[in-house]
Amino acid sequence: MQLPPAIRADVRLKRRDLRCAIFCHLSLSPACQIPQVLTRRWRPPRAPGFPSREGMRCKFSTCPIFSVSVHSPTLTHRYRTLSLHVDSLVEGKQKRGEAKAGDPASAIRQIDVHRLSVEEVYTRFSTSPTLGLEGDALLRRSKAGKNVITPPPTQYWKKALNYVFGGFNFLMWIAFIVTILSYEPLGGLDPAAFNLGVAVLLLLVIIISATFYALVDWHASRIMNSIKTLIAEEASVIRNGEHQSIAAEDLVVGDVVTLSMGDRVPADLRLVQVSSDLRFDRSLLTGESDMIPGTVDITSENALETRNLALTSTFVVQGSCTGVAFAIGDKSVMGRIVAMSGTNKLKLTTVQKEVWFFTKIISTLALGLFCISLIAWAAWLRTSFPGFETASGAIVNSIGCLTAFVPQGLPVCVALSLTIVAKRMAKRNVLVKNLATIETLGCMSVLCSDKTGTLTVGKMSVQNVAFLDSEFGIDEIRERFSLEDSTTAPPALKSLHMVARLCNGAKFDSATVHLPVQDRQVKGDATDTAVLRFAEDLSIPSLSVDTSRLLASYEKLFKIPFNSKNKWMLTVVERRGAEPATSMLVKGAPDVLFPKCTSVLRADGASIPFTQDARASIHSLQERWSSEGQRVLALCSRSLDDVRVKPGTSANEMEELMYDNLRGLTLVGLVGIRDPPRGDVADAVKIIRRAGVRVFMVTGDFKLTALAIARQVGIVTEEKVDTLKDMRTSADMHRFEGLKAPLIKPREEDGERALVLTGDDIETLEEADWNSVIGNYTEIVFARTTPEQKLKIVEQTKARGDNIVAVTGDGVNDAPALKASDIGVAMGSGSDVAKEAAAMILLNNDLSSIVVAIEMGRLVFDNLKKVIIYLMPAGTYSEFIPVFCNVFLGMQLALSSYLQVCFCITNDVVMSISLMFEQPEAGTELLEFGKGSGECSWIEPDLMLRKPRNARTDRLTNWQFFVQVYLFIGLMMWPCAMAMWFLFMSQQGLGFYDVILVYNKWQDGYKGFTIDQLTHFVNVGQCIYYVSLVFMQYGDLLAVRNRRVSIFQSNPLWGPRRNLFVPLGMVATALIAVVNLYGRGFQDVFDTAPIPGMYWGIPFAFALGILMMDELRKLIVRTYPSSIVARIAW
Repeated sequence: MQLPPAIRADVRLKRRDLRCAIFCHLSLSPACQIPQVLTRRWRPPRAPGFPSREGMRCKFSTCPIFSVSVHSPTLTHRYRTLSLHVDSLVEGKQKRGEAKAGDPASAIRQIDVHRLSVEEVYTRFSTSPTLGLEGDALLRRSKAGKNVITPPPTQYWKKALNYVFGGFNFLMWIAFIVTILSYEPLGGLDPAAFNLGVAVLLLLVIIISATFYALVDWHASRIMNSIKTLIAEEASVIRNGEHQSIAAEDLVVGDVVTLSMGDRVPADLRLVQVSSDLRFDRSLLTGESDMIPGTVDITSENALETRNLALTSTFVVQGSCTGVAFAIGDKSVMGRIVAMSGTNKLKLTTVQKEVWFFTKIISTLALGLFCISLIAWAAWLRTSFPGFETASGAIVNSIGCLTAFVPQGLPVCVALSLTIVAKRMAKRNVLVKNLATIETLGCMSVLCSDKTGTLTVGKMSVQNVAFLDSEFGIDEIRERFSLEDSTTAPPALKSLHMVARLCNGAKFDSATVHLPVQDRQVKGDATDTAVLRFAEDLSIPSLSVDTSRLLASYEKLFKIPFNSKNKWMLTVVERRGAEPATSMLVKGAPDVLFPKCTSVLRADGASIPFTQDARASIHSLQERWSSEGQRVLALCSRSLDDVRVKPGTSANEMEELMYDNLRGLTLVGLVGIRDPPRGDVADAVKIIRRAGVRVFMVTGDFKLTALAIARQVGIVTEEKVDTLKDMRTSADMHRFEGLKAPLIKPREEDGERALVLTGDDIETLEEADWNSVIGNYTEIVFARTTPEQKLKIVEQTKARGDNIVAVTGDGVNDAPALKASDIGVAMGSGSDVAKEAAAMILLNNDLSSIVVAIEMGRLVFDNLKKVIIYLMPAGTYSEFIPVFCNVFLGMQLALSSYLQVCFCITNDVVMSISLMFEQPEAGTELLEFGKGSGECSWIEPDLMLRKPRNARTDRLTNWQFFVQVYLFIGLMMWPCAMAMWFLFMSQQGLGFYDVILVYNKWQDGYKGFTIDQLTHFVNVGQCIYYVSLVFMQYGDLLAVRNRRVSIFQSNPLWGPRRNLFVPLGMVATALIAVVNLYGRGFQDVFDTAPIPGMYWGIPFAFALGILMMDELRKLIVRTYPSSIVARIAW
């Protein structure tokens, strides 16, 4: 005997969380306190109130720019705590009077609607099952407020602390404190105004940084708030006797709400009518992935545990129901829990971990060198060379170690980069709930795509119908049989129309029923919608085929909605009249229903045995339609007059009875539904595959239908497509034995290989089979898959070859796979469940937006690397050398602390920001030139020609990076700047050895100069060193803009790589230098001075030299890609 569906449906989709976030997004700083609830798997603790170890673990950072993901304390723990608390109250362990006012448990204890009968529910809320609420009651109750949950209050003091002390600001605070100390009390009786000026400058840096973090935070909040408003939530209600769709926020207490599969529960509901297969996903609250059945009767005294309540923001994952709203907004269970979630924790994302790791290294190095410098002064210079430096001077000079090794432009550029990407993606109708996933998309190596609604238009229409001996196109039926005088219509069309219209899970929106059939709004999935429109529009006078007459003649008694496991829908109907008759109507997948059929209809309406010849004929027709890309449905029926149903049979017993009698069906006919591929999909798939990303199709459709669509969109290009049997007998089946998981990936020399597997095949796969599937094939179609199998495909793919897996989907059955993937991408027209599970939503359902996201992800990573390579040679290496020479070689400081700080926070930042506006580089491999014209006809982005970045092994900084910084650019930059210092000193009559190893000899009378003259020489020399760095950065900036391409193909002034922020940054940094040197106040406080004209010009030659050397390096890399120069290229 077959298990009751209530038991079968209760089997877990997968032993994995189906956890969905209430608010899931990425803000640009931790101070952006938009609540994000991230539920975790809950298990009963060993002791009451003792959280799991997983529940206590949370990584965080103090950096406002890096700590960008915000979420409230675990919602599941609060839910369980409330549940246990309510239980204790119910059992009388706490008196009503002892509960605190506003205590959520006490408030929930007052809920008693689950104890009422259905009739009492309608009476209490003055509503009706058929009429719902009416005008006056609606107007009166709407004054109680909107159905909106108020977010928890923001803790502004924490935000302010993160702004002021986060990021690199903590280093600036250290520098500020020691500088103040060097002024007072270490400055003596006449402290230097220079020290105070540096302290004021450092404080200004902190204020500017904090202000910038706050502005970025505010901007991020606006972006995320706009995203929330764009994801509209609607509710289907009965008001004034009509079904209506309204905004969820307009719900009022007493509204009669109807829900179907995929809907989010808009308010707390008391269930008054349920289908036998109704299941809820409460993982948002409980952390459990099990589907929770819904019932009409009470199952627990605890309002949080009973199954006859549907709670706000949970999901209907199966079946349908009707409920009466008894609590909305902040008074709902979810509202009360959110009100408790005032504490927020921080979590780093992948790209921010990379940047934060780099920042910690640099900060540790800076603090270490700062301490070494002070120790060297205290332990050696102070005693060996008395008078060389005062304590105050040693501290101020050592601050150069802090400022030299801190790339101040980096956090600013990270924030700006994410902001720029968010704006670009928004223009392409892409909502990114977590901006860090953009960079993750750049690492994506496998894209698992659903078919319906993703690769195809998602607007299905019936194209053909067929019986055993005849086949008709829809246009043919309308032309030949819809006329009044037509007498040649096949009688079997009447039976087919009956099954198509009565066995259907879709329904028309009552607000649009007056419109033509094709213009009406339909609530239901795409397949049922296509069949509904076909049946509603079908009119054959000669057979008395008329939809309104059909609906009036039959009453629906029971139904089992379609689900992805059964792959069929069943409806029990009874004919009204003097001679009532009961029938079972079934619609679903042919390969599932054919074994249950014993007879088949001919076009003339005669029923004959479903013999092997008949099966072969029907199967051949199915394969032909499927190979054309049509989805094929079988429509079946049988009489239930011989099935006895006892009075008072429950819904679950009725469902079990139907399962037992799902046999002896008559195959009425086949319906062919076409869902054409989207026009842009083929091009998008081509570009994605060219970028090194494998595209798998994962669908519940028939194998041949899926394969046909896969060929049309370019997922499958090979003529020979292997099956499971072919794969197991191939020579490469066991080539991965003994290899580690990261090494299981296709070899380039093997070329493209295609494979098609069905859900039945997946159930038989072992570890060795999965190794072969993932490691040998580049084109894969998974057909007839269930949600568990989709989830398994994602998990098995992620476990091999260092794959970063993205999943696209739009249906409820896609949600587990979307959540388990590295990047879940939902369609804007998809279900709420899919949108909540995904990290990114394509509002216009445009797959080409994923191409843009991949490119943006790779571009973000590239530009961050360029920023760091730009900042390091001058901002760390060339600034540290003067400090080193001062401390250990006894030379006067060639770059003052003020100029170091100023260079880092102004000149460097202004120039580096321009790199974040860089477009992708043009690929040199695929340049095509017009015949004889010499002009480039098209250029493909180099970013989309590379293999995906391996997130485990390809780091933001590697050894090639440090070679470029310290042994190439930096090794040209600091010697040139130091040469300018020595050249100026020589012009003043001080040779090389008169400047170096001097220590405490640099005093009044040294080499015949007064101390004022010597001080002036140092001040001018420091400004020359500073100006040299400023203008050499021009060459550095132009060099790092391109990794391979020459500047002649990508100059910043015109063409596809135009970036006018580059010349603007150059002008700005030059103006900053002029102000520093010629500003009267700067000269008085910071001892800056004008420099001779030649020293304004010579650095341009150095900048040109740096650029030319890098152009030569790129030329060698392009010409000799196997040379050692190419191997060490960044």
